[in-house]
Amino acid sequence: MATPMPEDGKLAKIRALLAKAEDSATTPEEAEVYFGKAAELMAKYGIERAMLAATDPNADRPGDRVITVEGSYTTDRLYLLGYVADALHCTSIKRRVGRGRTEVHIFGYESDLDRVELLFTSLLLQMFNGMRQGRPARGESLVTYRKAWAAGFIVRIDERLREIEARAQQEAPAAASGRSTELVLADRKAVVEARFAAAYPNAVTPTGSARRRGSGLDAGREAANRADLGQTRVGQRRRALSA
Repeated sequence: MATPMPEDGKLAKIRALLAKAEDSATTPEEAEVYFGKAAELMAKYGIERAMLAATDPNADRPGDRVITVEGSYTTDRLYLLGYVADALHCTSIKRRVGRGRTEVHIFGYESDLDRVELLFTSLLLQMFNGMRQGRPARGESLVTYRKAWAAGFIVRIDERLREIEARAQQEAPAAASGRSTELVLADRKAVVEARFAAAYPNAVTPTGSARRRGSGLDAGREAANRADLGQTRVGQRRRALSA
């Protein structure tokens, strides 16, 4: 039986793959291959932590985190964060704290909260870079184009994350206790939802979505197909949240 790779080694491998995906010399086709492998490893990492915690609760404990969102296209930033959090087994709520500034309180297990922060920071940068490169159709405003582009990007990212998470869950072995991945994740979801309900007993489930119309929609979806879903770099987080 092969010796499992240490946790730090797994994360280093993921970052190395994602660095290649983001390299300006990498073709879109190569970037998609690098991303696919990195995202797969990240999903497996999350499942491994969950299954380990099924027998050792101290390995991955429930928690919560607050991320402040502000800057241009605030609504699109919030949609991106909400979709990523939901796809990665977390529950969140928005709290308006000032003009153009919103706090998002996220509940989940620590491994999932870490993944949400990492992905949101990286995807936010990619979303804005892509939005600024595209050009609207004749007669279409730049804002309309960019919002449609962001919507296409966000919805496709959500689809990809759920596909990758589902595949990792199907391939994961049972916990040491014999419990299936499905049961372990269901129990974790119940814990997260109970903690959220205790903190926000009167919360109302939001009904909005990132779906919009505009010529940028397909361009945003295509960019999401090539997106790097897992790297963060020193100094990027603050710029991404406030740019």
